[in-house]
Amino acid sequence: MFPEKIEKSFDLNLEAIQLLQNALATSFLDAYVENVENQLDDFQVRVMEGRPDELTTKRIEKLYGQLQELSLAPEDIRKLSQLLLLKGSKTEKMQPNHQLTPDGIGFLFVYLLEQLYPQEKPLTVFDPAVGMGNLLLTALTNLTLAKRSVRGVGVDIDETLLAVAAADGEWIGANLQLFHQDGLQDLLLDPVDAVISDLPVGYYPQDEKAARFLTAAPEGHSYAHHLLMEQGMAYVKENSFGIFLLPANFLETQQAPQLKKLFTERVYLQGIIQLPDELFLNKESRKSIILLQNRGEHARQAEEVLVAKLATLKDPVKITEFFKQFEDWKASNL
Repeated sequence: MFPEKIEKSFDLNLEAIQLLQNALATSFLDAYVENVENQLDDFQVRVMEGRPDELTTKRIEKLYGQLQELSLAPEDIRKLSQLLLLKGSKTEKMQPNHQLTPDGIGFLFVYLLEQLYPQEKPLTVFDPAVGMGNLLLTALTNLTLAKRSVRGVGVDIDETLLAVAAADGEWIGANLQLFHQDGLQDLLLDPVDAVISDLPVGYYPQDEKAARFLTAAPEGHSYAHHLLMEQGMAYVKENSFGIFLLPANFLETQQAPQLKKLFTERVYLQGIIQLPDELFLNKESRKSIILLQNRGEHARQAEEVLVAKLATLKDPVKITEFFKQFEDWKASNL
């Protein structure tokens, strides 16, 4: 499934992480970050207050000696990172909002960005809930492979997740800037070309702060994913796009009326792409990609909103059919 070099690197890195985790009595994610930072520091094992001990340090140094002989491209490093973090999630349960965005979905985001923006246009891509950064780094590495000039900006309130994103961004060599703060605070961010996000689903506890958003609930806690989507679009340039992963029933929930205000008053809802049922454990967990466009001189509501249903991500023929559907729709509506 993966090239031999990635598999070998996975085994060596996993052993190093486990050694660090035991020696430092820390979590998998913290040990993961420590391991990446060691490799970025010329494969030197960082020892503080006698930990790791000398024997463990020598064992890790031996692993690092083998890793130095393996040269991986940035996208291979990202895939390696994903494999390691997925392995970690099996030993230490992560809450649903901390799970990695699957590559199949990430590649759809990349395709949409490639279709919506000219090849020659430099892009700044923003994720207001970047988490461990897998979705944003998928976009950055693959757009770079396509010879595009691209930089990323990410925000997250979770310090541990952001540390993973920062370590991976440096490991991959991505042009990435990260901010540790609540994504719903005012951001020191110039307008960006595109916003993408696998939005964390749930309620936002600070009602007073939520009240300034159009998508705020009239009473009680507001949906954080609605607020973050509105916030993301507030930092996108005129005429530009937002691509978001949302619960598939986003137009049917109790707070859907507030979301529809956003679509009618500030942005255009241009497309809904229903993801394959096979990706989700049950009907309640199903998600869709939605395409929004900021208003501006060159933007208009599509005469026909794109509504597409992907039956599978495993069949190249079905995926090609979707690409044709999207390109035909774009030619007629954007």
